[in-house]
Amino acid sequence: MNAWTAAALVLLAATVPPSLWVVARGTAVRRLAGVSLLSTTVGAVFLLLPQGYGRPAYQDLALMLAVLAPAGTLVFTRFVAGRRHETHPTHDSSTET
Repeated sequence: MNAWTAAALVLLAATVPPSLWVVARGTAVRRLAGVSLLSTTVGAVFLLLPQGYGRPAYQDLALMLAVLAPAGTLVFTRFVAGRRHETHPTHDSSTET
């Protein structure tokens, strides 16, 4: 184990358990923040591990995650917003006289 892999392990140990706790137990907004923190952490780990193993080609995975994680956040936000809209319908103007 070298310094790069040790840094990845410390990063995972410090941020993944709290992120998973928030994702499992939090409100919708907190779950969104937990997922965003988790994707950022995994992206950083995917940048550290190729340095530790001496395989720079594996950094492409981190770049793909950096591109796809914000899109996943938007999809999650859209899902939560649509769900909230279904549980609390808005005032329908067609019922007014």
